[in-house]
Amino acid sequence: MRVVALEEHFAVADLAARIDPARIAARGFPANRDPAVEAKRQAGLREIGPARIADMDQHGITMQILSPSGPGPDLLDPDDSIAWARDINDFLARLCREHPHRYGGFATLPMTAPEAAADELERAVKDLGFHGALINGTTQGLFLDDARFAPILARAESLEVPIYIHPGIPPIAVRDAYFQGLTAGQNIVLGGPGWGWHSETTIHILRLMASGTLDKFPALQIIIGHMGEMMAMFMDRFDDMFTPVCPDLKRSPSETIKHHLHITTSGIFTKTPFKAALKTFGIDRIMFSVDYPYSPHKQGADFLKELKLSSSDFKKLTHQNADKLLKLKKHD
Repeated sequence: MRVVALEEHFAVADLAARIDPARIAARGFPANRDPAVEAKRQAGLREIGPARIADMDQHGITMQILSPSGPGPDLLDPDDSIAWARDINDFLARLCREHPHRYGGFATLPMTAPEAAADELERAVKDLGFHGALINGTTQGLFLDDARFAPILARAESLEVPIYIHPGIPPIAVRDAYFQGLTAGQNIVLGGPGWGWHSETTIHILRLMASGTLDKFPALQIIIGHMGEMMAMFMDRFDDMFTPVCPDLKRSPSETIKHHLHITTSGIFTKTPFKAALKTFGIDRIMFSVDYPYSPHKQGADFLKELKLSSSDFKKLTHQNADKLLKLKKHD
């Protein structure tokens, strides 16, 4: 069985070293992690050769669509951001050429230079063979509904490739207001993988919907992870609350969201949220992912084994939806 995973990460030490540690700390990336845990995480991110592929084989993962784990070029000045994004995209393209059966790529974009980001997306798709772009949360506190990012959305639409909106570190004002006052570890988890990441990504989609941005780009397709970032249970609520204050939308809030959105299973390996996502979005809009190395392949593989789906729906989940959306070439 072909299994494609979309939210899978890597890192390049030399490129990471080009970002000022003071900027990384100011953006809120935690510096007080357990050294042993951090060393293991970094080893997983930087191992993109035989060991990773062997682990994929052991757990039935045919292909990973890779994107770099932060910090990234949004912490750099525009010129440096452009160069950094090009370098990491070129690195990833070489990796994909070395392992065309196993790896594909999402482009990294210099978001602080939106026109250049649109051009880099086009280069990455047309010249490097990438399948879209992945954007980590807000850029300098701004969401994609801000008009300055319109060139990126327009280019993704014209290229017919999706944008994966991945959670990012909350802006400092949000961290201070909502995610402080507990222990250091609790602050990080509350503002990140325990809650904050998921709520911010939902806000990102709701802003794109409510602002009319999605109506301006009717063919634009967006991916989010973590079983839809809690959106499945709120879809009727969105219609009830947003319809009166969004009279100019061409469709209902839920119809707008469902027309543009695809979700992945990344990092969520229990049946209840999957059932909610399946009922809300339908099997044609759900794709398998692991969130490697932050989640191990074994968790994803065990989750797939537990699902009770028809053969046709299982194929859609594991590879057919991804093959279609990302225009993947099947080598197996």
